[in-house]
Amino acid sequence: MDLPEFQTLAADIRHEIGSVVQGQAPLIDMLLIGVFARGHCLLEGPPGTAKTLLARSLAQVIDLTFGRIQFTPDLMPGDVLGVNLFNFETNSFRLTQGPVFTDILLADEINRAPPKTQSSLLQAMNEREVTIDGTSYALGGDFFVLATQNPIEQHGTYPLPEAQLDRFLFKLLVDFPDRQAEIDILTQNAGLPLAADSGRVNLRKILSREALHAGHALVDSIRLDPTILTYIVDLVRATRHDGDILHGASTRAADALARAVRAKAALEGRDYALPDDVQSLFIPALRHRLVLGPSAEIDGRHPDDVLAMILQRADAPR
Repeated sequence: MDLPEFQTLAADIRHEIGSVVQGQAPLIDMLLIGVFARGHCLLEGPPGTAKTLLARSLAQVIDLTFGRIQFTPDLMPGDVLGVNLFNFETNSFRLTQGPVFTDILLADEINRAPPKTQSSLLQAMNEREVTIDGTSYALGGDFFVLATQNPIEQHGTYPLPEAQLDRFLFKLLVDFPDRQAEIDILTQNAGLPLAADSGRVNLRKILSREALHAGHALVDSIRLDPTILTYIVDLVRATRHDGDILHGASTRAADALARAVRAKAALEGRDYALPDDVQSLFIPALRHRLVLGPSAEIDGRHPDDVLAMILQRADAPR
């Protein structure tokens, strides 16, 4: 696969998802970067902003297996991973696989489950394998987590620990669509029967497993100039010495940002990266990896504001 073919494929995916998810084109682009950078994505936004629909639509256009977990306070790790059940006929234990054994996993409202259940995804997201009763099972190189969470409800929710947040490539903020997009959504749904579920859509399979692997290989072929790599490292290191930040981003964050930059360059038809690529992905890739200091919290500062100031102070390569 060459760059023009890759761009055409990406355009087809954007068009197919955009036919059902109105007004969220930038988010679709970020999800595509996540898919080809082999990174998991966390979607955060108020209810009714099509987070689940967006995740399901992305899964539909990719010809991979899909599983969904609705996270609830009573969900247990075994409900995610699976359990070994005793088979009386064979007098042995047999693994009953959980929904994590899939290619694309939608972890819906992930912050509604307690920490011990959330942590069941730590190994799966980092190593793409799970360990059950001392035995490890591979999930495959295409394993990809799309998680959603609602930021405005506090009752019955559990904030994700920093170790798990660090395993997400992006934290994407889902906002309400603009006025015209909302009119288009209502117009589209007005033509459906009242009993129809607007969240259930049938989209074409555009990205086959073979094409996905070819896209991965193309992104792998993109090489970053040493000046771009140095720029990424300097930005990430700046988060560790900023007065508003208690705990800065890790080396894993720098590596994840570099992978995302390569994917963005390929999706834009370039075999090289630009400082603009780094700047556009810096905040989505790091906003969830920071712990703000007490003074910034008291002042009501947001991680995005702090990261934007770091970008302004850093000298971009020419």
